[in-house]
Amino acid sequence: MNSWTPSFLRWVAAPRPAGPPGYLVTRWIFLRALGLIYFSAFYSFAFQIRGLIGPRGLLPVGEYLEQVAGVMGHARYWYAPTLLWLGSGPRALEALCWAGMAVAALLTVNFWPRGMLIACLVSFLSIIAAAQDFSGYQSDGMLLSAGFLSIFFAPPGWRPRWGERHPPSRGSMFLLQWVWFTIYFESGVAKIMGGDPEWRNLTAMDEYYQNGPLPTWIGWHVQHLPHWFHAGTTLLTLGTELGLVWMLFLPRRFRTLCFLIVTPFEIGIILTANYTFLNYLVLTLGFLLLDDRFLVRFLPKGWATAARRNLEKSAADSFQEERNGASRLREWFARGREAARAGGLWVSGLLMAWVFYATVALLLRGISGTVPLPTAPVVALEPFRIANSYGLFGIMTRARYEIEFEGSNDGKTWIAYPFRYKPQDVRAAPRIYAPYQPRFDWNLWFASLGGWRENPFVVRAEEALLTNEPDVLALFAGNPFEKGPPRQVRAVIWQYWFTDLATKRTQGQWWRREMLGLYAPTLARDPDGKFLVVEWPHGRIAPP
Repeated sequence: MNSWTPSFLRWVAAPRPAGPPGYLVTRWIFLRALGLIYFSAFYSFAFQIRGLIGPRGLLPVGEYLEQVAGVMGHARYWYAPTLLWLGSGPRALEALCWAGMAVAALLTVNFWPRGMLIACLVSFLSIIAAAQDFSGYQSDGMLLSAGFLSIFFAPPGWRPRWGERHPPSRGSMFLLQWVWFTIYFESGVAKIMGGDPEWRNLTAMDEYYQNGPLPTWIGWHVQHLPHWFHAGTTLLTLGTELGLVWMLFLPRRFRTLCFLIVTPFEIGIILTANYTFLNYLVLTLGFLLLDDRFLVRFLPKGWATAARRNLEKSAADSFQEERNGASRLREWFARGREAARAGGLWVSGLLMAWVFYATVALLLRGISGTVPLPTAPVVALEPFRIANSYGLFGIMTRARYEIEFEGSNDGKTWIAYPFRYKPQDVRAAPRIYAPYQPRFDWNLWFASLGGWRENPFVVRAEEALLTNEPDVLALFAGNPFEKGPPRQVRAVIWQYWFTDLATKRTQGQWWRREMLGLYAPTLARDPDGKFLVVEWPHGRIAPP
């Protein structure tokens, strides 16, 4: 391989030499967890995708792809990289989700990990690239980025077990750690550079638990802790994101200490807020701070024997193994194998360098506002969302608003459509259901922070309820108009607050709420099937 590849490329992209500290157990844990996260993402879509982007859904993907094709022409396949170009009917959408779950399950059981990672990436990207307003979250970009880099990180073969013959390369390991680092650090930069005084005043967490997209019952209890606790967690968040994560670049003992600190931090977030699979993925990436020398002590003696043997190897053993491998390449097909392996290393090295360049450029733009580097490589990767910038909670939400759909047959008595996940019944405890992501409920929280014109799916939902569209009704917990659609449908907006301890104890209410008025136009349907506006919302209800 020396004649085809420079030593630096081999150092970065080729499997690292055997021996301590080893990352076989680390990789095994990471890839199994990544498979479960992929599975949860596909599972979430499987029961929503027809109502979200199906032909009779809120934002039909067929209409969207037609618009993309009209604007982009032949470039549409690059700017909307999705298998749904082959067909976007309900069966195609469901097949994509179920196929994604199948390959994610095979990844979890360690069957042909590289092949399953490619299939997961293509399937998930196909959905995200076509889901329009129901995609594009930072969690989606994190999963696509980690999934892409894991293709180079995973061992080859159908049943590689621990993959001891192909340890992870330095480049793939570093880039996955780099994703973990940028998630934290760029979020910290966003908090400081965003200009929100709540982070500087250490008040950012005072109402955080009640104002996030989908709170939990544990978050309700944490919300009632004293201000000093919230100020301390604010300071801890900033210290972790801006300072602690730099321990990644220090020797292994510091990385282990960093893992032991950030893991409870992530678990706390998981318990107090439903951020889909985001924090599960960040938690999983955190395991890459550890090595086998640390992990094997917690494993049964008869388990992970390959990893234990790897730790016992000396540098001389590794050198002899390389010499034995070189002798095998002298066989009659040696040149062909050498060229193929070299080609794979070049492709891997160039792709990883491209992703690293794009993430560095985005990091610099987040810090300084400008990029002192060519941006064309960054722009070219954007449709694939494998190189991203992150900035979680740069600006804190100062109030909680909830959109609710109501139907009426007389314009006076209004009945609400029940939601599956988001707050509505003031006596219902906020639940924990992440990593499942109810994208309809989730999007309504974001829509409540803006206007209905910027969120056309809200009006499309009203239209679907006026026709009792089954795919859209499946996004709700029930249909109060099963015998026939209502004559009018409206979307109203409420402001919500957590109740205090006394109210919860005496009345059993987790929430209190106040209606603010119409969020979107009230619609009706005439005998010809046309939709009519009965009432327009007055002014801007959403916060500035």
